[in-house]
Amino acid sequence: MSISSDEVNFLVYRYLQESGFSHSAFTFGIESHISQSNINGALVPPAALISIIQKGLQYVEAEVSINEDGTLFDGRPIESLSLIDAVMPDVVQTRQQAYKDKLAQQAAAGSSSSTGPQGGSKNGEGAANGEENGSHALANNHSETMEVDRDVEIPQSKAMVLRGHESEVFICAWNPVNDLLASGSGDSTARIWNLSENSTGGSTQLVLRHCIREGGQDVPSNKDVTSLDWNVSVYTYIPCLSSSCCHLIILFSGNLASTLGQHKGPIFALKWNKKGNFILSAGVDKTTIIWDAHTGEAKQQFPFHSAPALDVDWQNNNTFASCSTDMCIHVCKLGQDRPVKTFQGHSNEVNAIKWDPTGSLLASCSDDMTLKIWSMKQDSCVHDLQAHSKEIYTIKWSPTGPGTNNPSANLMLASASFDSTVRLWDVERGVCIHTLTRHQEPVYSVAFSPDGKHLASGSFDKCVHIWNTQTGALVHSYRGTGGIFEVCWNATGDRVGASASDGSVSFPLVV
Repeated sequence: MSISSDEVNFLVYRYLQESGFSHSAFTFGIESHISQSNINGALVPPAALISIIQKGLQYVEAEVSINEDGTLFDGRPIESLSLIDAVMPDVVQTRQQAYKDKLAQQAAAGSSSSTGPQGGSKNGEGAANGEENGSHALANNHSETMEVDRDVEIPQSKAMVLRGHESEVFICAWNPVNDLLASGSGDSTARIWNLSENSTGGSTQLVLRHCIREGGQDVPSNKDVTSLDWNVSVYTYIPCLSSSCCHLIILFSGNLASTLGQHKGPIFALKWNKKGNFILSAGVDKTTIIWDAHTGEAKQQFPFHSAPALDVDWQNNNTFASCSTDMCIHVCKLGQDRPVKTFQGHSNEVNAIKWDPTGSLLASCSDDMTLKIWSMKQDSCVHDLQAHSKEIYTIKWSPTGPGTNNPSANLMLASASFDSTVRLWDVERGVCIHTLTRHQEPVYSVAFSPDGKHLASGSFDKCVHIWNTQTGALVHSYRGTGGIFEVCWNATGDRVGASASDGSVSFPLVV
C-alpha cells in the first residue's frame, strides 16, 4: 500500500476544512491543484488525516515493542511514542535499547513484574495518560458517535436522501416559495432538486455545470461551488453561484445567463439584494463588488479591506456591510468612494456578519470567540457577547421582532461555534438565554424556521438537531450519512435541507 502526494494534499485540504480553516483550505486547494486530482471527496470519511496518523503511530509503537522473533518485550508494550518520536528512527532505537536494558536490570535484580514500567513510575503514568490525552484523544474525538434519543429521532422513513453529487456538498438553499432545493458541491456542479413533482417521494434534479466563458465559449470549470443564493424577487430558476475560482455565474432555467469574472481569486460569499437587480460578492482579492444582474456589469468595486473579504450582507438595496480577516467591518453604499461606517473591535478574523430584520443592528462573529452587535448610531459595539470557548463560525437572526411577520415575538440571535455548542441570545438585554449542547463536533450551520419557533443546527457529527427556541429543548434529531456543512428550512417550515461531506443532500420532515 502506498499514498500519493495528491492524496496527502487532499487529506490536508480536508483537515483544514473540517477544522474550520476554510479560507486556508481554499488557498491550499488552489496551490496544490486539488481540483485536478481524481480523488472522490465523498468517499473520504471525516477526520481521515487524524485517523491515518493515529494508526501509523500505533503501528510504529507495535514495531518498536516487538522482538525479532515476533514476541512483545516481556509481554508488555513500551510507553507510547509521540508523533515526533515516531518519525525519528534514532529516538525509536534509543528508547527500544533503553527498554531492553531496563528489563535486563529488573531480571538481574529479581524484581517482580508488578514493579515494571507499568507499576506507577512517572514514565508509566505518562504512558497511560499519553494515550488518553494525546493523539489517541484526537482520534477518539472524531470516532465517537452520539446515539440519537429515540423519542426525538426522525426516522429514515420520514427523510429523503438525494444522491447525485460526486463530492462534498458545501451549500444548500431552498427556493423562497417552491419546493426547489439548490445545492453546490466540490464536483463543480450545482443541482436544483424538484421535490414537489412526485408525491411518491421521488425527485428530479437539474444539473448546473459550473462553466466559465473563455473566448466566446463555455468551458467547464473544475472548482468547488461553495456559495449560492436565490433571487428573492423572482422565484424561478435564478440562483447565483460562486466557486473557488474567480468567476461568479448567474443561471436562468438551468442555462448560463452570465459569467462575472472581475474577482482575482476565490469568491467566499454572495448575496442578491431584495429588489433582485444587484448581486454582491466578496473575494480573497480583498474586494467586494456590486454587480448589475441584468447586464453582468460590475457597478462598483470596493477595495477597502487589507485582507480577504469573507462575508457580505445587504442592509438595503444599495447599502451593505462586509467583513474580513483584517478584523474590520465596513459599511459601504453604491456610488460612494469611501465606507459609510467602519467598525473595529474584533481581535481576530471576522467570519460572518448579518443585519437584523430592520437593518438597524449588525451582528458579527469572529475567531476571537466573541459576538458583537453594532449600530450605525455609534462607533463602539452595542454588545460584546462572550460565552463561546472556541471560534464562532456563523450567526443567524430570528425572523421575529419589529419589522417582521412575527412582531410580537422577541428578536433572537443564534450562534454556531467550533466548541460544539449553539447559543441563543436576547440581543436587547445582551444575554445568552439558551445553550444547546447535544452536538459532539464543530457546528457549521444554524437556521431558524420561518415562524421563528424552531432552530435547526448541523454539525460534523453528522447530526441535524431541531430545537424549541423558547425552551431550548431538543425536539427532533436526524442522523445523516456525512458531516453536515449547511442546514436550511423550506418556505412552509416542514422540511430541513442538509448538505453533507459524503456528497448527499437530505431533508427530514419535521412536522
